[in-house]
Formats: sequence, C-alpha cells, structure tokens
Amino acid sequence: MNIYIETYGCTANKSDESTILGILQKDKHKIVDKIDDADVLLLLTCTVIGTTEQRMLSRLRVFKKAGKKIIVSGCMPKVQADLIKSIVPKSILLPPDEIIFINQILKENEYVKIDKKTEKTTKYFRDKSAPISIAKGCMFSCTYCITHFARGNLKSFSQEEIISDVKQALKQGCMEIFLTAQDTASYGFDSNDNLGTLLENVCKTKGNYRIRVGMMNPYTAQKNIESIINAYNHEKIYKFIHLPVQSGDNDILKQMNRKYSVTDFKKIVKAFRNKYENITLSTDVIVGFPGESEEKFEKSIKLIKKIKPDILNITRFSPRPLTKAKTMKDRIPTDALKQRSRRLSKIYTEISKQINKNHVGKEYRVLVTKNENNEFIGRSENYKPVKIKEKVKIGEIISVKIIDSSSIHLVGKLI
Repeated sequence: MNIYIETYGCTANKSDESTILGILQKDKHKIVDKIDDADVLLLLTCTVIGTTEQRMLSRLRVFKKAGKKIIVSGCMPKVQADLIKSIVPKSILLPPDEIIFINQILKENEYVKIDKKTEKTTKYFRDKSAPISIAKGCMFSCTYCITHFARGNLKSFSQEEIISDVKQALKQGCMEIFLTAQDTASYGFDSNDNLGTLLENVCKTKGNYRIRVGMMNPYTAQKNIESIINAYNHEKIYKFIHLPVQSGDNDILKQMNRKYSVTDFKKIVKAFRNKYENITLSTDVIVGFPGESEEKFEKSIKLIKKIKPDILNITRFSPRPLTKAKTMKDRIPTDALKQRSRRLSKIYTEISKQINKNHVGKEYRVLVTKNENNEFIGRSENYKPVKIKEKVKIGEIISVKIIDSSSIHLVGKLI
C-alpha cells in the first residue's frame, strides 16, 4: 500500500514514527509524499495545548476530504477518542502503546492485542537526526499535563535495546542521536538504572555522531546530578540541557505539582555551568497558570533575567481535558496571558542576542547537518546552530571561528 504520514509534537512522537516506518518498510509498504498518492493516511497527533489540538482537528478535516482510510496515532487517540470520531467517524485509532499493530490494521482494519513481548522491530529514520526513546510514560502527574494520561507511567527501556537503536540509526547514515523521553532524567528509576550510566554506555558506540539529551525534570535531575554531569564530559554529547522551570514562583510550582523549588532549579543550572562554561541552557515557562498574580509573574521575569537561558519556550496556559488545572479557580484573562507572553518574549530576545554576541570570536567544532538555500548549517559542541557560507560536506565535523550572530544563530568561518 501507499501510505502518507504526518507527524506532530515532541520527539517521542517522532520516535514512534521511526518505529512505524520500520514496520511498514519490512512489509514492503511504500511511503509517499502527497495525500493524493496514498491509499492510507496516518496522522501522529499532539494535544499538549489547545492551539495544537485545533491544528490536529484541522488536519483531520483535510484528511477526511480525501476519502481514504485514516489512521490516527499519537496522544489524542488515548485521551480524546470521541473528539477524533466527531470529525472522522470511520477513522481507526492507534494509541502509542499499540503502534506495533500497524500492519494488522492495514490488512484487516482492526488488530488483536497480545500480552507477550513483541518481536524487536527495526526502526527507520527519515532524516539525519534520529529520535530514540529511552523510556515511555512518566513518573509524575503535573496538574496541567495531558500527556501523562496518554502515555502512562514510566517504563524505561533496556540499555541493550537503546544501544541497538543507536546502531541502527548510525547504520542508516544518521549523524545526530536525540535521546528522548517525557523526562530523560527519570530513566532507570523503575529498573535500578540511571541516565548517567546509560549515556556513558551509548557513547561507547563507534561512529562520527553526536548525542542530544532530551528534556530533564529538575526534580529527577538533581537525584543523579553528579552522574549525569560527569557523563556529559564525553565529546559525543552536546553540551546542551533542556531543563524546564515552568515558573519562577514556588507556590505556582506546588500547584503544578512539579516537586522542586526555584532554588533547586538554579542549583542544577549552576552545577552544569560550573563544569561546562559554554553549555546551552533551554528552559520552559508557562505564563498565566491559574492563580498567577502579577507579583508571581514578576518572579518568573526576575528568574529569566538572572539565569539568562539560551533558549526559552514560552507557553500560555491552556486548560487540557482530564487535568486538575482545568478545574482550578483564579483563571487569568486571555488579554493578560497575551500581554505577559509578549513581555517575556521581548526580554528573552534581548537576552538571546547578547548571549550569542558573546560567542563571536570563539572557535568551535561544528557538525554539519544540512544545506538550506546554499547555506550549510551545523551544530557546535554546545548545540548552537551555526551557519557556514563556505562549501563543506554534510556529516563533516569542521573547525570554525564565529564571526557574527543573531538572536537565533551564529555565523561561522572555516579556520
């Protein structure tokens, strides 16, 4: 069959896509680039916030007009099945835990769940960057998060399985390995293992590649902080951390059920920066969580100004089905949400400009990953995007001197 796939959301969804692609290719199905060329349409959905949910529904309406078999995977089938069916009544729902049954669905329009361990699948990665899940589910239940309901409790995958996936990706020509989970720092909490040991063992795999470690919850990161920081010393690991703080106010963090304090967050950032001076810090802030007064929002502003993150993901609070936050009182008006978001964005843009400007004159080793509009783009050791106007080869690791910058990237010249 000819199959068209669209994938949205986090790297966990992209990792699921690679599993699906591996299964489909093994059974000789063809992946096509256009809806019109397909027999089957597959949508891997995200529903983390309301605007994303609306985009998924819009894509479902487009799919429905094509008049073809539609399979819906990702997070929505588990938590919003009725909503999907209201748009496409005849769609087939395939939650994340059941993607291994994709071939049964294609053959019979249904599948039979089995309890025994499924045969190991060979993943297929579309791009040079390979998203590889190290765990599924989460050991927390943040009050605003619907993803926990979609992906369940934490289940760490074995190191052998993860390393096997890494080797598959490298064999297929991938140059970047994105180790992903809802919380990578939780890895091994259910299996007497830990992220630091995993990173050390993955790095033993031979090849010309780099590893990006995915999002870490500050609560679990501090549990194994020394082990994780030491593992980062390996040259294959990007000096990059994604450590979402979500709020600069401790009362709001308690309402979110985040289980750490602002001080805990700052200690982790300091520990990484003490060891790796130029490490890239990415963090997240939710503005307008119920009960976030102007005074509490100012604490988030103060925190961002103090820690100066390289990357800041700003999300306006969006009440999600099934979550405790959906029923919380003291909701913030939409106009205030927009105003706070704009204000924080403006502050962050100025911080980012200055941070990147400070890299001018420095020298880095850059892994070239793509060519866009006759400009080569790569990533430095600390995961900074670097543009190179000279002709280089994708997959090379080259030495450059940073000669210019913007708020979103650096410009390098070969040395």
